[in-house]
Amino acid sequence: MKVQEIFDAVLAYKMDRLPGLIRQALDEGVPVEQVLQEGLIAPLDDLGQRFSRGEAFVPELLMAARTVKVGLEELRPALARAEAQPMGTVVIGTVQGDLHDIGKNLVAMMLEGAGFRVVNLGVDVKPEAFVQAARENAAQVVCMSALLTTTMPNMERTIQALREAGLTCRTMVGGAPVTPKFASEIGADGYSDDAPGAVQLARRLVAG
Repeated sequence: MKVQEIFDAVLAYKMDRLPGLIRQALDEGVPVEQVLQEGLIAPLDDLGQRFSRGEAFVPELLMAARTVKVGLEELRPALARAEAQPMGTVVIGTVQGDLHDIGKNLVAMMLEGAGFRVVNLGVDVKPEAFVQAARENAAQVVCMSALLTTTMPNMERTIQALREAGLTCRTMVGGAPVTPKFASEIGADGYSDDAPGAVQLARRLVAG
């Protein structure tokens, strides 16, 4: 079989067919890294580029990310046997006082689909919880989301807490009221206004 079939299944949201296609590819000797990069990561990148051009929309990103997650579950044992290393570890959560998580969860799924190990802390996450998770997981990046202007200051508090703890992880912020100017003012290393952009930013931050 061709890895293109896996690629096409992701873009068609065929969650039921994807595990079988992945098993078939592996049985036929397709390298696990090729299945990951060309079959699962590449279609999300393709969709992200279309999203940036206004040719795809959030529901499509969400469905594709969910489909890739199904594929990753099937592929994970083979990745472990091959000792494939994740691109990096990302801790992500919605900051303290904020209970919104749809956008944050989409970013988390797309980061996982892009090859990152993702630790999703959920919503209403205190600064010290971000610090603890970043330390315990040796995270390269900490991502914070906020949808309320009243909770945005907790992003700065979290960044300060990470610095006071002596952690060197990079920080990303996002959410409807967040702007590049605000991100710069609070000392964040980066900002993105959508999930595909967050993936690209995380790649740049991890690469240094």
